[in-house]
Amino acid sequence: MATILPHTAKRVRHLEDTLLTVLTRWGYQEIIPPTFEYLDVLSAGLEPDLIEKCYKFVDQTTGRILLLRPDVTAQIARIVAMGMVEASVPLRLCYRSTVFRYEPEHAGREREIFQVGAELIGVDDVSTDSEIIALALECLKQLGLSTFTISVGHVGFFKALLARSGLSLEGQKRAEHAAARKDLPRLDEILTDERVPKRVARAILEVPSLCGREDVLERGREMAERDRELLTALERLDRVYRVLKAAGLADYLLLDLGEFRGFDYYDGVTFDVFAEGIGCELGGGGRYNHLIGRFGRDLPSTGFALDVDRLFQAMQRVGEGQAGARVDFLITASARHSGRVFQVSQMLRNAGHRVVQGVLQPHGQAGIRASVQEGRTIGACAVVVLGEKKVAPDEALIVAGPSSLVGAVRPGVPVRKRVKIKELPHLL
Repeated sequence: MATILPHTAKRVRHLEDTLLTVLTRWGYQEIIPPTFEYLDVLSAGLEPDLIEKCYKFVDQTTGRILLLRPDVTAQIARIVAMGMVEASVPLRLCYRSTVFRYEPEHAGREREIFQVGAELIGVDDVSTDSEIIALALECLKQLGLSTFTISVGHVGFFKALLARSGLSLEGQKRAEHAAARKDLPRLDEILTDERVPKRVARAILEVPSLCGREDVLERGREMAERDRELLTALERLDRVYRVLKAAGLADYLLLDLGEFRGFDYYDGVTFDVFAEGIGCELGGGGRYNHLIGRFGRDLPSTGFALDVDRLFQAMQRVGEGQAGARVDFLITASARHSGRVFQVSQMLRNAGHRVVQGVLQPHGQAGIRASVQEGRTIGACAVVVLGEKKVAPDEALIVAGPSSLVGAVRPGVPVRKRVKIKELPHLL
């Protein structure tokens, strides 16, 4: 569980704020789920493997077992079913939260995972499947990412293929887990152990590698033959793809018949997000039509979650994320002008700028040079000094900033440009 230091925390918060801005513009309302849940309540929405990875402890008041939330989707399913009974659908909810899962040492995974996500609840159709994928795509674009891929599939295709293979229920579950990890040797071992006919086994082993464009669907139809369940899954996937393609998003998409999210509650169109140079998914999601029903109110739903830490890594690789660390103005003056510094800083903040207040120490040129250096350290676009001699009360000195604003800068020599204080909000 990582400690996030100030410089990085600022950039992480900017990332989260950008994502939530996108989500709210699409009509999603933020929900804040509790950090703790009673195990006997939430377990209805959790698979046994995930429960094993939960951090559990005893509630000293009731003696019941509590757990740190391991999955926000299951929490929202509980909240909607048990606490939002009168809410009209569709419901569009979003969140930023952390989930906690125990992982063995050196597994390469964090135990505290920062997430931003969205859930669209109450409708089961192609338009909502398409909306949630397009929304995830828009989130990534607004972060400045461009080299990413969204791998879209339908878990019903692979599940139906396994069901007609003759595998036992336990064998089907183990095969699903192997497919989710793209572990073909393990999948082959499971099929061999349960004596699945070779022709059927070959088809099952082929599916995880069926990834591409429309030709993937054609191959899927050949494998389905006349099986209605398989064909229905392919038809839904095809229709979602065509909607997204018509919206001009096809370049970001891959069809993957082996796409298989690692949670049991997914039962329809699903997707994972990948970026170049990051060895694991940035997030993903999909349809879960029966999860909320486990808590008492059956509602079809779809959604996604993005891993903030992995997004941050992806942005660093492509040189993004620096904007999130940017400070617009460092406003500084001697201590006797601190009230004026506060007033001007508030004016700039009200105009939407990010402002850091400082104190000019020592006085004169040495203090100005120190302020310029501080501005460089915190990444300020402009350093502004107030209250200097021979400067009118309604004016300020810009001593560092873009060359278009202050002109050429000689190393170690602060630039002095007078501007009206009221003009500061419009300079950047």
